[in-house]
Amino acid sequence: MTKPPMTMQPGVPDGHQTEPETEDSARTPASLPGSGTIDRLVEAAQDYARAATSDNTLRAYAQDWAHFARWGRMHGAELLPPSPEAIGLYITELAAPSGRTAALSVASIERRLSGLCWGYAQRGFRLDRKDRHIATVLAGIRRKHARPPVQKEAILPQDLREMLATLPHDLRGLRDRALLLIGFAGGLRRSEIVGLDHGKDDTPDSGGWVQILDDGALITLRGKTGWREVEIGRGSADQTCPVHALTQWLHFSRIDFGPVFVAVSRDGRRATPDRLSDRHVARLIKQCVEDAGLRPDLSKADRLRLYSGHSLRAGLASSAEVDERHVQKQLGHASAEMTRRYQRRRDRFRVNLTKAAGL
Repeated sequence: MTKPPMTMQPGVPDGHQTEPETEDSARTPASLPGSGTIDRLVEAAQDYARAATSDNTLRAYAQDWAHFARWGRMHGAELLPPSPEAIGLYITELAAPSGRTAALSVASIERRLSGLCWGYAQRGFRLDRKDRHIATVLAGIRRKHARPPVQKEAILPQDLREMLATLPHDLRGLRDRALLLIGFAGGLRRSEIVGLDHGKDDTPDSGGWVQILDDGALITLRGKTGWREVEIGRGSADQTCPVHALTQWLHFSRIDFGPVFVAVSRDGRRATPDRLSDRHVARLIKQCVEDAGLRPDLSKADRLRLYSGHSLRAGLASSAEVDERHVQKQLGHASAEMTRRYQRRRDRFRVNLTKAAGL
């Protein structure tokens, strides 16, 4: 591979940026004279541009660009304008690093490329991921290093009951019990759980809201695939009913406005106005798995790596004995194939096309 030119150009970022840039997403067209109305439209367009991508994704993209900028400084590589040769060298080092740095997975490298595309777009450039040089190097990395994705362990109903039994019977326990049950029964992502508000438009950062009805809870979500409704029916017993758990939490925490899942004061006696982070969901699942003693055949480190927020979604997909299309709708998947990836114990070969074809 030909080594790219090693001259730095003015304006190369220094890698210390922490907040994503959005100003380039909407500017005043050169053909339009400036005015109060145009300025207002530009400001509104910038707000819409910022809302086009989730905060977590923007933070990840900013970190990707910062890492790329540090790599450029270390090697004296030219980063602006985009150089396919430099990008090829960069992703090669990600796949086969020198020293003790761990190699990234193919999926992580592709995510880094998405971050670089975003970073260049913020600086007025376009990175073509389909460029022959980049595409060829990436294809070689896929061929040599690609592995089947490591799936997280599904939390099945009996696992969930054992996890719930480890929670205390105080305000914090009420909250975490409702969080786990709503997350499981709704097949919700971590961000969707903590993004819930009590009512519609309660907060600017709301990801959805909850309505408690006679037959269950109706959750309206703004997810990856747009707005969708998730129906959570009442359970057969109060101890495992997600709607009962949510009602108890809202009653004793006195939440009637704003975020549903919030932090609890240090003395455990009152709910604060502070929305929980999605990281709390992951920590809660790992702690409950450890306290419940699930998968005792594994070491603690392996056990904690095996479970995550996706374990709740996988648990619902794996245990719900209903038509697959209902599970697909609940999880908000665009295809049945994606839903099948979450099903850890599907009834395989139930449909035998070989025999159906007469063989």
